[in-house]
Amino acid sequence: MYVSRVTVVATRPRPQFAVSLAAAVAAVCVVTLFLADHSALADPLTPVLTVIWILSATTAAMQTSNAQFSPTFICAVLAIGLLGPAATFVIIVVAELVVWAIERYRWRALVINLAGIPGPYLMAAVAFDLAGPTEGTLGFFILLAVAGLAGIAMNIALVGTLIDILDGRRTNAVLRELKELAPTLAISIAFTLTIVEGYLEFGMVAVVGLMIGALGAGYILQLLAKSREQSREYVNLSWGVLSSLVRTLNERDDRASRHSAAVARFSRDMAEVAGLEEKEIQLAHTSGLLHDIGKFALSDRVMERGVRLTEADWKGIRRHPDIGADLLRDIGVYGPVSEVVRCHHERVDGRGYPRGLTGAEIPEVAKIVAVAEVYDTLTAPDTYRTPMNSFEALRELRRVSGVQLDEVYVEALATLLAGRSLEYRHADAADFDIELAMERRIKESVKLI
Repeated sequence: MYVSRVTVVATRPRPQFAVSLAAAVAAVCVVTLFLADHSALADPLTPVLTVIWILSATTAAMQTSNAQFSPTFICAVLAIGLLGPAATFVIIVVAELVVWAIERYRWRALVINLAGIPGPYLMAAVAFDLAGPTEGTLGFFILLAVAGLAGIAMNIALVGTLIDILDGRRTNAVLRELKELAPTLAISIAFTLTIVEGYLEFGMVAVVGLMIGALGAGYILQLLAKSREQSREYVNLSWGVLSSLVRTLNERDDRASRHSAAVARFSRDMAEVAGLEEKEIQLAHTSGLLHDIGKFALSDRVMERGVRLTEADWKGIRRHPDIGADLLRDIGVYGPVSEVVRCHHERVDGRGYPRGLTGAEIPEVAKIVAVAEVYDTLTAPDTYRTPMNSFEALRELRRVSGVQLDEVYVEALATLLAGRSLEYRHADAADFDIELAMERRIKESVKLI
């Protein structure tokens, strides 16, 4: 069900206009109510659906416009098909008043809800009643489904528009809202028609039993929605921390963020050329972006250029893959990334660090990142050595192919660079923020949790 119970900061609010429109709709509904048949108000199903609506609206995952499987929607359709217009309107109005008494959201939103929720379903019920389908027939169920969908479409359009007017926002498109709701609406309609059939066959027991199941499903969806939102917040924090670490590292070594972005881009594109699956391609990109995160823990002395390094310094440098992997694991970034970061300085001949892995023991994506890192280090103008051009760098990579680097991915890089521009081959303009693409990365990470 589409309702509004939240306060949004308005830019150009027009509360009087929105409330006046809602009041006009409510007045039409009241007139229609008096003209309708009131006999169903005494039906035991009326208070049952009212109670279920209240329980659903206060406990299930239906309190925002991002509707999911909705017991309240099911109640509305049941009322349309089994009780008629008057009972449909009264059930929703009474339930929403009780919900407001519990939640005490802003009164203008209450006025809009009292017009925008029962009004559309009242009109749908009137139309269904006028059609007069024979109870239990195929036409009866088809018309009921259409009436329910029409009711929620008008509900979304009316409440959404009035709330947007109230808060001074541009109105939302009803088609976009319905598109988002389509899968769960289809499930809800099918479930509702099953309940109606059960009611016609077995009476109230079927309604109560199935609606208890609907309430349970709604509550589970609420828990899942909250869990997903908490996961998103956690991932947001995690990537924010990692981004800050890379930027801090860049303050100590001004090539760090550009180098990370370049390695990420080369790694992703090499993985594509090598024919890896999409998941591995994204893993290569993320791992390339974070491969040197462990250098954050190195001393200032080690990070300075031109300094003669001692054996103790080299010992610290050889630990940075382990430090980075442990950091990523503790923060909670997608698991395989930490393993790739740990292994990106391993060599196929077993003389790498930190664990001295050989050949097949090294993750394939780590081999890709290793090639990308060496290539960017050789060609970049911001390193401590005289930069090579891309042809010289490829010749050097081929020289150590099969010893330090995996020859398959060296050739994948050669294929990738063929015909590319000088700007791409040297990655001078690689940008950390572009490669990070925070919002997209958060969404992808949440899917993996």
